[in-house]
Amino acid sequence: MANTLRQDRPPAVSVIIPTYNRARMVTGAVDSVLNQEFRDFELIVVDDGSTDDSARILDGYGERLTLLRQSNSGVSAARNRGVRKASGELIAFLDSDDLWLPGKLSRQVAFFREHPEALINQTEEIWIRNGRRANPKKRHRKINGDIFVPSLELCLVSPSAVMLRKEIFDEIGLFDEDLPACEDYDMWLRISCRHPVYLIDTPLIIKNGGHPDQLSQAPGLDRYRVAALSKLIDTGRLTDEQVKKAIDMLQAKCAVYAAGCRKRGKRSEAQRYEQLAAGYRHRSIYSRMPP
Repeated sequence: MANTLRQDRPPAVSVIIPTYNRARMVTGAVDSVLNQEFRDFELIVVDDGSTDDSARILDGYGERLTLLRQSNSGVSAARNRGVRKASGELIAFLDSDDLWLPGKLSRQVAFFREHPEALINQTEEIWIRNGRRANPKKRHRKINGDIFVPSLELCLVSPSAVMLRKEIFDEIGLFDEDLPACEDYDMWLRISCRHPVYLIDTPLIIKNGGHPDQLSQAPGLDRYRVAALSKLIDTGRLTDEQVKKAIDMLQAKCAVYAAGCRKRGKRSEAQRYEQLAAGYRHRSIYSRMPP
């Protein structure tokens, strides 16, 4: 049984599962953690205001996990609450519709022990769409090391595949609770603009997709990516070259989103994003430099 060997010391890893109305899926996620061969972990499940049978199911695990409940506040708030509760030096996230393969924790912990300078790593993954295995497209291919520029177009990090040192949140901050979607895109850009994201090139998670409540399937996601890019550019954390690449991508995403708005007759919203892109078009990277 997980965690029974620990006494008066914190665990090596804190595992955080946010969940909302996924009673039919969350047991698979929880069991995939409890069945890990690596045992020195705590499991924190944050129930984000579920109204289905999740509470009863999760209560059935008893002391094998720490169950936190909150009113529905979104996945960012749920992950952040788990991070604040976590006592491990290493943090691992698992979405409640995904699964870990048995060696996931042991491989990532071993990587950190062998690379004390590393702050974050992720594993490869197996994709399942509507119950059938799917092959990721070339543009979804994960990269080892400096992933910032390729990640501007789309998210190349899966929350369920990640393990990171808790200390990184002191530098980067927690998940943005103002973003109802693409909060992970925002987080990984904030990290990867400064730090390499290492890859364990072995599939150690099963990523399930195609179900209707999947956030990555929500319409109009580019508006949240634009918000993340705008915020990142304005922080002053990026190098000049990173600013240029980020502005290029922001303008491209504004154009795509504005075109979609015009097709749906949302002219004022289209104009707002076109004006946002124009504002960055004439911006000099040197305006960030002190006089």
